Amino acid sequence: MKNYFSKKVIGIACVLIAAGMILMMITNRFAGLVVVILLLFVGYNCLFCD
Repeated sequence: MKNYFSKKVIGIACVLIAAGMILMMITNRFAGLVVVILLLFVGYNCLFCD
């Protein structure tokens, strides 16, 4: 149960960080886009995959 909860917290954190980076992506858009895609992928896997 503890591992399940920590995966959910990590997933939510990754999704929120990625959403914030989308809003703040001004200078280097390509690097920001790569990081956002990776964080969304990790966040999705942690949140919705068992």
